[in-house]
Amino acid sequence: MTTHRLSLLLSTPRIAPGLFSRDAWTALANAAHVLTRDEDEAQLIAIQESGIAAAHLGEQHPAALARLLVDKTADGEVVWIGSADGDPGLTDALAAEVSRLHDPPEIEVLVGSYDVPGARLLDLVAVMDRLRSPGGCPWDAEQTHESLVPYLIEEAHELVEAIESGDRTHMAEELGDVLLQVAFHARMAEEHPDSPFGIDDVAGGIVEKLVRRHPHVFAEGDVDGEVEVEGDATTPEDVAASWERIKADEKPHRTSPLDGIPAGLSALARANKAADRLHQAGLGDVMAEAAHGDDIGPRLLALVLEARRAGVDPEAALRAVVRDLEAAARTDQARSDRP
Repeated sequence: MTTHRLSLLLSTPRIAPGLFSRDAWTALANAAHVLTRDEDEAQLIAIQESGIAAAHLGEQHPAALARLLVDKTADGEVVWIGSADGDPGLTDALAAEVSRLHDPPEIEVLVGSYDVPGARLLDLVAVMDRLRSPGGCPWDAEQTHESLVPYLIEEAHELVEAIESGDRTHMAEELGDVLLQVAFHARMAEEHPDSPFGIDDVAGGIVEKLVRRHPHVFAEGDVDGEVEVEGDATTPEDVAASWERIKADEKPHRTSPLDGIPAGLSALARANKAADRLHQAGLGDVMAEAAHGDDIGPRLLALVLEARRAGVDPEAALRAVVRDLEAAARTDQARSDRP
């Protein structure tokens, strides 16, 4: 008995073409007609290369396409390979078409593949590539690593503000802006004539670093056979100590515990970082001695050490006070402006 069915095969463009579910491949193999719109549709090419006959119909009005697909079901099962743009208007046209028939065919949506976690990152890479390529955005095309530094700093600060505000929507937006900076720099780096690298190099490098510095999580052989377990890290303190030991082995050129602290940090954040490094190196007395004195500098440093002992980030604490001050000042100003 012939089955009169139209299956709308949906798939994600963010994974390799042809990576369909078993049900999708079964439907394709049993179909009387496998059709799609565009000749260069990646899924069409993958299906044809698998040995299944499939054809393209070209651009058509949704109503005409819907009638054609429904008519084709007279021969048996029909599979329509969904286009990357979702075939605008087709589902509405199909609903109108089958509603006028006395004995309409079955219509089903068959999901052939799903996005994997992180799949939208591929969209970001593609958009950034288009913006930077010939015919893209003139502003994006003229940027350099150096010209983007102010934006990177600004976006990082805006993300900190969003986190401290507790506004989840704002936080997601600002995380996107920081992520854009990473994608932008990586795309520009591909164009370097002598030392190019791309987003995969960036991502691969941080993956290797995370695996290397978490031997308590990634046992020997878990990733590439080169990870060795270095003791048992059972507490956050153990993990931090292990991280610093591995980091020191990776960077033997650093002879002081204070090497590598960015000079661009604010004085308060830099003092806090220095205190942390010296404490881990067993040189806390050096910091304590520097914090003795009546001048403003030593007294500020003493406050940094006091905050550390209390488990408080001094930079974040000062930002919170300033935010409260700003709010109070605006409230007071609003009151004074009232008639």
